[in-house]
Amino acid sequence: MVSIGPADIQSFMTACHALKGSSLDLILHSPGGVAETAEQIVSYLRSKYQHIRAIVPQNAMSAATMLACACDEIVMGRQSALGPIDPQVMLPRKNLPELMLPAAAYLAEFEQAKTEIAADPKTAAVWLDRLRELPPGFLAACKTARVRAQEWTAEWLERYMKLPHDTAGKAAAWLANEDLHKSHGRPISAELAEANGLRIVRLESDQELQEKVLSVFHATMVTFEMTKCVKLVENNLGRGHYLLSH
Repeated sequence: MVSIGPADIQSFMTACHALKGSSLDLILHSPGGVAETAEQIVSYLRSKYQHIRAIVPQNAMSAATMLACACDEIVMGRQSALGPIDPQVMLPRKNLPELMLPAAAYLAEFEQAKTEIAADPKTAAVWLDRLRELPPGFLAACKTARVRAQEWTAEWLERYMKLPHDTAGKAAAWLANEDLHKSHGRPISAELAEANGLRIVRLESDQELQEKVLSVFHATMVTFEMTKCVKLVENNLGRGHYLLSH
């Protein structure tokens, strides 16, 4: 699939409906999406399957990283990448395109405003003009989004990946650390993810699995390139949900 959106919970239900057994191999390729949708998908999949293996042939970023952290293990190759989970928020602007920035950036700017105004009250006028652009409750929503992403990920790592409580908390905090990663799109390799506590299995350790996974991935990429399909959630029986461009 591509980005994780609100409609995708139904897509997962459609794709999983006819599948038998208590285990699932979930091949993830996504830049991320809506964290609340990821939570719904996790709730559905974990109610249906006892063991889930997230397989990342290339990229599973942001909310897709959170989804991978709700699996028992993550299979990654040399070319695979996870991503930071610090939330991005959309700022509506009058007569201008909406602006997407890290929630942490807005909170940091607010703290900077408080510091500078306290040091020099004359700067208040400049800061007030900038802060008036923010809708009521926007900063509180940014703070909630940051806490929520980290708490959910820590809970899933402990519950489903069976990491010790402290390890799960540290791993989630590391994934959510925007100051450390510097960019929401920073690729996190298998080595780096494993070094910070995640349960990683190397795709290259099983040549048969690697061949099958990459065959599926390459076929999917060809589908996107050669057809109007821009998103798919599909099972091994050929049943799924597909989004076509107009």
